[in-house]
Amino acid sequence: MYTVAVTRDFIANHYLIGGDWGSENFPHAHHYVAEVSIEAEQLDQHGYLVDIVAIEAALDTIVGNFRDQLLNDKPEFAGLNPSIEHFSRIICEQLLAAINPPGTGTLRIKLWENATCWAGYRKEFV
Repeated sequence: MYTVAVTRDFIANHYLIGGDWGSENFPHAHHYVAEVSIEAEQLDQHGYLVDIVAIEAALDTIVGNFRDQLLNDKPEFAGLNPSIEHFSRIICEQLLAAINPPGTGTLRIKLWENATCWAGYRKEFV
């Protein structure tokens, strides 16, 4: 099984809704780190799982859409609590659509919101 991975960091703001989470109910920033990994058994004709430059470009575009923004105001979070769980799924699905990897495999996102807390999401592709 081959793996290729890319990491990006960015700052975004949010506030939690639907419960009493103290200061988390008010707008605040997190320094997020998105770890992306793609696993598959086959390489393309160039010996790549997915061209790392394509992954970086797509991830930069996706992260750029959220950088320095209030997640609660983004259409991707309409009707959702902007948790790192939802956020990791949103990034995963957007990245998978943007790079459209060949063959079959798994795309995983681990989204850190600080040095000790993260949530992840994985999606199989075929």
